[in-house]
Amino acid sequence: MSTFTFVLVLVVVTFVVAGLSFAATYFWLQAREASRMKQAQRDADAIIEGARSRQKEIILQGQDETIRLRAELDQEYKERRAEVNRLERRLQQKEEAVDKKTDTLERRDRTLQGRERELDQIRAEMEGARDQQLRELAGAKEQQLRELERVAQLSTDEAKGLLLAEIETEVREIASRKIRQIEQETKEEANKRAMHILATAVQRCAPEYVAESTVSIVPLPSDDMKGRIIGREGRNIRAIEAATHVDIIIDDTPEAITVSCFDAVRREVARRALGKLVQDGRIHPARIEEVVQKAEQEVETVMQEEGERVAYEANVQGLHPELIRLLGRLKYRTSYGQNVLQHSLECSFIAAGIAAELGADINVAKTGALLHDIGKAVDHEVEGPHALIGAEIAKRLGRSARIVHAIAAHHGEEEPVTVEAFIVATADAISGARPGARRDMLERYIQRLEALEGVANSFDGVDKSFAIQAGREVRILVRPDNIDDLGATRLARDVAKKIEETLEYPGQIKVTVIRETRSVDYAR
Repeated sequence: MSTFTFVLVLVVVTFVVAGLSFAATYFWLQAREASRMKQAQRDADAIIEGARSRQKEIILQGQDETIRLRAELDQEYKERRAEVNRLERRLQQKEEAVDKKTDTLERRDRTLQGRERELDQIRAEMEGARDQQLRELAGAKEQQLRELERVAQLSTDEAKGLLLAEIETEVREIASRKIRQIEQETKEEANKRAMHILATAVQRCAPEYVAESTVSIVPLPSDDMKGRIIGREGRNIRAIEAATHVDIIIDDTPEAITVSCFDAVRREVARRALGKLVQDGRIHPARIEEVVQKAEQEVETVMQEEGERVAYEANVQGLHPELIRLLGRLKYRTSYGQNVLQHSLECSFIAAGIAAELGADINVAKTGALLHDIGKAVDHEVEGPHALIGAEIAKRLGRSARIVHAIAAHHGEEEPVTVEAFIVATADAISGARPGARRDMLERYIQRLEALEGVANSFDGVDKSFAIQAGREVRILVRPDNIDDLGATRLARDVAKKIEETLEYPGQIKVTVIRETRSVDYAR
């Protein structure tokens, strides 16, 4: 067999084998697809059967729910129907009751109409009888008047004049009592309101006070230090006094020397300088000048810090640095034993509280109160009242016109014209008049008491007068034969008015008039 034939046979065989393989594969796939179709058909039949079963269950559940809802609706319908029936019965009963009341009211109306006609008839009869009686009374009155004029030997006009005079006297007494009652009630209400405002303002601050004097004590480690402070032929003590402008008093007081000066700043500088010199031990004129300069710088720093502290506590912002420095200088200034810086801070607190209660400008009030005594920081250097000096300083350093006016008017150098000016003056008086805040001289205290008693004794009918409660009250004993109760009320008012016009005092003064009548008899 040739090669070509062999190859041809091989190709034919290959195609036959391939066709057989393809046919076998085709039939296998057809069989597999048919098997899958049968399985899918079975699964679909199972799903359809399950769905039908589920449908039946749902239908049965829906029928049960429908039956249950229908039963509930039937029950609710029955209940509402019963409620409607009950309401209809109540409405029918009310309508029957209203009908009965209407019938009753109609019967009463007919009865009242009958009684009204009877009353009209009786009223007409009574009016006729009254007119007759009035005519008879008028005739009797005329006859009585003629008889009274004959007996009293007075005409009708004269009798009316006497009666009016008596009525006028009685009315005056009643009016005086009423005026006294109204004045008392007004005073009580005003006092309550004022006390409430002042208490609300004062209770917001409780500063401490330290009474200052014109001398300072410098402690020494031993009495030998006194000789070193004096120095050879007194050169050291002269150098100290020349540098600090104070008086150094060295006496028999053990282990202490006294620094005396009316200027508290210079006294503080000298006290600090002496303390440093005593602690250092090197005391000679050159060292004294150096230490005094350092002490002055320290005091300036303290004054600046104190001014800033007070401005911060008072919540007053935007002050000029010079004003802050002058405020700090008040730390070493006293007035009747009261520290002026603490007094200014307290005045600022009180003024802010009063302004808040009265609806005034709080910033103007508290700033004016804080700076009202700023003139005392330089009153040793500038002539004039400290109020006007302080107002000029505040004006020069950019404070507003209302604040400047409040400062200038707090002691009466200017007439106060703003609410804030009155508030600042009031706060200053409250802080200065508080018991224990200031030390007043005995002579001035006695003079104030004598002036109070003198004003009281200047009125007629006064027997004795006594100024008590440190001049806060004056009690007046009057002669009961000369002054009655109403006159005592007028006297108290007149005395209080004269005190206001002639005397100057902080706070208020209570005037009490006492009228005492005694009747004495003896049983024997």
